[in-house]
Amino acid sequence: MIKKSLGVLAFIGAVGPAWSLVSFTGTNGSNLTANATFDVLGNQLIVVLSNVSTYDVQNPAEVLTGVYFDYNGLALPLGSTSAVLTTGSSVLFGTTDPGNVVGGEWAYGSGLSGAPHSAKNGISSSGLGIFGGATFPGTNLEGPAALDGVQYGITSAGDNPALGNAAVTGGNALIKSSVTFTLTGLPNGFNLLAISNVSFQYGTALTEPNITGGKDPSGEPSVPGPAAAVPFGIGFIAALRKRRS
Repeated sequence: MIKKSLGVLAFIGAVGPAWSLVSFTGTNGSNLTANATFDVLGNQLIVVLSNVSTYDVQNPAEVLTGVYFDYNGLALPLGSTSAVLTTGSSVLFGTTDPGNVVGGEWAYGSGLSGAPHSAKNGISSSGLGIFGGATFPGTNLEGPAALDGVQYGITSAGDNPALGNAAVTGGNALIKSSVTFTLTGLPNGFNLLAISNVSFQYGTALTEPNITGGKDPSGEPSVPGPAAAVPFGIGFIAALRKRRS
C-alpha cells in the first residue's frame, strides 16, 4: 500500500503547472512610480494596479489613471467582474459602494485603438478618447456617466491630500493607493508569461505621462516543485495507513 500511496503522491506533485503572479513596475524621475501585478484564479485574471510612489501628488498629471498591456499581440475580450479597493487603500474626498467597490468609475477594454504603444488591452478611470462608460459593476460615484477627468484615479501612497492644486486637494475623489480588478473569461492555455508591452498612464490626456513597465525579477513566474505537495501527500499516506490498519 505504501507504493500505491507514493504513486498518488507522485501524481499530486505532477498536477500543474500553476504559475505565480507576474509583476511590472514603471518609474519616471523621483515622483512617478506605478506597479501592476497579474495573477490567474481559475478562468479569471486578477490585476492589482498601484501607485507606489512616496512623492506627494501635486496635480492631475501625477495621478495614475490606467494600465495597458498586450497578450501575444491579441485582444482579450474579457468580462469586467469587479473593481474594489485593495486592502489598505482608501478613497479621498469621496465614497465607495458597499464592499469598497469602485467599479462604476473604471473600464476594461480590448481591441483598443489609439492606446499607448498600440496596446490591445487596458484598464482606465479616464476616457482618453479610447473608453466610453464604466464596464465594471458599481455606481457612478462622481459624474459624468462617461469616464472623464481624474476622478477616482489613483493617487500616490505618499500623497498628502492637503497639498497640491485644487484638482487633487478636494476637487475630485481619488483613490489612495491601489485597486484590484477581476476579469473573467480567460482562453484555454492562458499563460502569464505572454503578458507584455505594459505601460502606465497618468492624468487625463494621452499627452500626459505614460511610463513603460518593466517586469520585476521577483515577479517572475515559477512552477511549484514536488516539495509543494509533500505536506498533503504525507497526510494522505497516513490516512491510507490508518484505514488499512
